[in-house]
Amino acid sequence: MISIFYRQGADILVSQFETEFAHIGKESVLWIDLLAPTGEEKKATEAFLGIEIQSRATAEEIESSSRFSESEAAIFANTNFLSPSGDELSEDPVSFTIVGGILATLRDIPLLSFDLLQRRIQARPASYENGWFIFASIMDQRIDLDADIIELMSKETSLFSKRINQKEDINEDFLLDINQLQENSMTVRQNIVDKQRLITNILKSDRYPDRLEAKLEVLLQDISSLIKHSNFNFERLEYLQNTVIGLINLEQNSIMKIFTLISVLLTPATLIAEFYGMNVKLPFAELPLSWLGLFALMAIVVLATIIIFRKKKLL
Repeated sequence: MISIFYRQGADILVSQFETEFAHIGKESVLWIDLLAPTGEEKKATEAFLGIEIQSRATAEEIESSSRFSESEAAIFANTNFLSPSGDELSEDPVSFTIVGGILATLRDIPLLSFDLLQRRIQARPASYENGWFIFASIMDQRIDLDADIIELMSKETSLFSKRINQKEDINEDFLLDINQLQENSMTVRQNIVDKQRLITNILKSDRYPDRLEAKLEVLLQDISSLIKHSNFNFERLEYLQNTVIGLINLEQNSIMKIFTLISVLLTPATLIAEFYGMNVKLPFAELPLSWLGLFALMAIVVLATIIIFRKKKLL
């Protein structure tokens, strides 16, 4: 699907047909959004812009250090947008191409930040002079959504902390849940750092409008705050993980201690029983109530062992 945003008078209109390129001048077009485009839509866009748009496969293969590049005709930028996928976060690549003042975006799935911006553009057309301002707004929307993700993870971390304090469901599954949240936290941080690098490279370029510099600087400050918050949350999760491991070890040690004490307590009584169970003549063995005396002796030995252990503070 293709969405062509172009200015007509004071309004910004949108067309979803690549054939409209023949009737729209380049000076009027602000943004060309390609959502899982057909071959015809992609070729028409490339012909209109006069450049080749990177495919998704190419964008995925690009190393993080080479996600931004400039040519004489255009600026190419690639980054990933996060989307919840069950307990995990999926990374969906988005390619940005800026030719003059026209922004072209290529993606394979619907993204909330794009949907919100498309409605905002038509509601406030005066705020978007060209594709550079749309690019900055997309980044702004994405950073806000990343902040929401970090906030949700922070709330989950607080819930885990409460469960630990209440000693509720402290087991291996709980430890795996914390590990998954750590993985998500690292994914978010990596994604935010990628956008920080992207915006920093934009600021190093001399092609963006000077009026946009303050906006980009604010975005960098927001990203720095998110990185700090994400680092704090990850450290907190690491602390909770160590706490859970410690509690599980203590519980296992307590169980082993109980089994050990039971074995030690029964050892003297077992020794007496085995001694008098031998097929030889032993003292008092032939008396009518010898079994009762032996039982009493075993009980006394067990009680004496318990008393000794309590004095040694082993019980």
